[in-house]
Amino acid sequence: MAGQIAGLILAGGRSSRMGGADKTLLELGGRPLIRQVLDRLRPQVSQIIINTNADRAPFADFSAEIVADPIAGYQGPLAGILAGLEWAADKPGTTHLLSVAGDTPFFPLDLARRLSARAVAGRVTVAASNTRVHPTFALWPVSLRDALAAFLESSDTRRVMTFIEQAGLDVVDFPVEQRGAVTVDPFFNINTPEDLAEAQRLSGGAD
Repeated sequence: MAGQIAGLILAGGRSSRMGGADKTLLELGGRPLIRQVLDRLRPQVSQIIINTNADRAPFADFSAEIVADPIAGYQGPLAGILAGLEWAADKPGTTHLLSVAGDTPFFPLDLARRLSARAVAGRVTVAASNTRVHPTFALWPVSLRDALAAFLESSDTRRVMTFIEQAGLDVVDFPVEQRGAVTVDPFFNINTPEDLAEAQRLSGGAD
């Protein structure tokens, strides 16, 4: 079992398929997408931080601390996770960090509970659905901070699963959900305008 869990929203992507606009700030159901993510994550964790390398001002109203990547240049989600682990290491009692993607508005409300129930010391617990693993939805032991920093310094890849496999992982499968007559993967993420339109349609259903 995990001890105290902090939450990390990964919002540092380039949003290139959205024309460069920060997709986490786009509206979904009349609210910014990142607000949807915050509202799902907040009951599950002790504290929340947002990882972004963009202008911090648009995130100021979300009642969450903002952290940037500790490594220069765009290094992908692992750099954001390292930022979160470094932040969490200074929080007494926090043993784990739950990472979620800022473009995924329907992730499970029991994500933290189910991942922490499978937590093993020193290993990463990762969510999966529809036979796919979702490495940005994971429970990270804070004790992996130094190992991740060393990996980012020495490795020629920034692939999240490469580090997770190296550290050791356990996978928890989550079922698809029914929203009216539509089957929805809870880890459906928004990359394109078409995805946003689909999420708008799905958000009209029951939560």
